[in-house]
Amino acid sequence: MPINNSFEKFLDESVKIHGHLCPGQVLGVKMSMLGMRGAGIEDPKGKDRKNIIVFVEMDRCATDAVQSVTGCSLGHRTMKFMDYGKMAATFVNLKTGRAVRVMAKEEARGKAKEYFPEAENKYAAQLEAYKIMPDEELFEVMNVNVKVKPEDMPGRPLKRVKCDTCGEYVQDMRDIHKNGKVLCRPCAEGGYYKVEDKPRGE
Repeated sequence: MPINNSFEKFLDESVKIHGHLCPGQVLGVKMSMLGMRGAGIEDPKGKDRKNIIVFVEMDRCATDAVQSVTGCSLGHRTMKFMDYGKMAATFVNLKTGRAVRVMAKEEARGKAKEYFPEAENKYAAQLEAYKIMPDEELFEVMNVNVKVKPEDMPGRPLKRVKCDTCGEYVQDMRDIHKNGKVLCRPCAEGGYYKVEDKPRGE
């Protein structure tokens, strides 16, 4: 869907994917539209689909909206998750090198109540206010420089190796060389899981 389509169309599509309408969806849609315009991306799911990578800094509702509007995803390797806990995303035009980081302003949360003082709670106020608040009240926009590494680009893996400790395979150059061994990150640094039992035969 070209970026010049209406905000309402993007929001409707995002809600279908996310499952419900919330302030984060509204922010994510508007953030994406603003970021793509700034990066010079006109048709992210059409002619520009191979020219865009998005770095998202939060695992919240807004990220689903960013994926919905841009068509970028982890599976396509066109969305990169940076676990910063910030309501922000960076839109990179791979063809031109232009990159724009869009961050939601904290003060917009309080201003929402000024737009809809009769709202029953702050979330209801944010939901409606974010739809009509101008971008300059909602977001801070900055031009940034992003160097996307070859191993982070979409396409086939550049490398695939076996971990010397656990025997599992690591691709996209995520392996670590330590004490003369080739290791996966969990074996080298500790992982998010602890193995309780091994599959039979090992």
